[in-house]
Amino acid sequence: MVGYFYDPNIHPYSEYQLRLLDVKRSCKMLGIELLEGDYDVENWINLVRGFEDEPEKGERCAICFDRRFEVTAQQASKMGEKTFTSTLLTSPKKSLKQLQYAGDALAKKFGIEFVAPDYRKASGTQEQNIMAKEEALYRQDYCGCLFALNIQRDQQKKLADELFSPISQQIQPESIEARIKLYQKRWELEEADKSYKIVKERFLNWRQMYGELRIKKKTVPAHFLPLSTIRNEYSRGKIDLQIGDLHYMNRDEIKFITLTTYNSLSNKNYENITELIYHSPAFEEELKVRNQLINNPYDLSSILVVEEIPTQKLEIIYKSHIYEDVKEVLLEIS
Repeated sequence: MVGYFYDPNIHPYSEYQLRLLDVKRSCKMLGIELLEGDYDVENWINLVRGFEDEPEKGERCAICFDRRFEVTAQQASKMGEKTFTSTLLTSPKKSLKQLQYAGDALAKKFGIEFVAPDYRKASGTQEQNIMAKEEALYRQDYCGCLFALNIQRDQQKKLADELFSPISQQIQPESIEARIKLYQKRWELEEADKSYKIVKERFLNWRQMYGELRIKKKTVPAHFLPLSTIRNEYSRGKIDLQIGDLHYMNRDEIKFITLTTYNSLSNKNYENITELIYHSPAFEEELKVRNQLINNPYDLSSILVVEEIPTQKLEIIYKSHIYEDVKEVLLEIS
């Protein structure tokens, strides 16, 4: 048996990397060779163009299967294999009839056989879930497709935070990048024969959409600390109070600190705000800065870092999301 990972439909690329990481681990556990196909996402997007709004199990899925099965069957034929199959057959979100049709058509084209047992019958899906949990597998909650993800999140009335990537590349809580770190650590512990447990925690998550500080209609470099929010997406006012390192604006609970204060609290040495924006420290480090300024874990005031405290009237255009979320936590057992 040979594994072939060909998933150009998976988006974003970090999610592709995460799923590939887990497949590598599974293949190693099973003693199966693994080959990786091309991540030709642009060709995939061109193929499904015009079918972006199709529902799960719709025409877009058929096009997707056709392409991925064709490349897989071609690879199997090239290697001299007589059969091929797909893990998609195990997914309750996919149509077995649709998969069987696509697989059989491509098998006939390349002169091989498509093997398509029904893994879901006789409580098969429940058994899969139990096994996946026992083996600490990564369990994705969307098929991987950009368009299906947006549709699913809209139906759930949830933020598609999988598509957020700060320009600083700071790893956000419960982001795909955070999951990659967790599952890499899991593998490291297994290699070292150390015990661990993955548990779930409910917490308050945060994502920044955009933020801008203007003075006299001119944008001024500013960095927003994590958990910053404002009531509306626009605020206007003036700083009229200073207590310690915090400078208070007279509206919407907005506060400012200087870059000098930020460097002091974070033990960093940023030369300017632009450098801070593009090379922010870890999320947890910035939370420590915030907690030193405001000793209240429930405070959601916006805190802006600027090079100099503005003395003129200013405008803030800002949007962020605060929402309930669940994350996995890796516990090392001694």
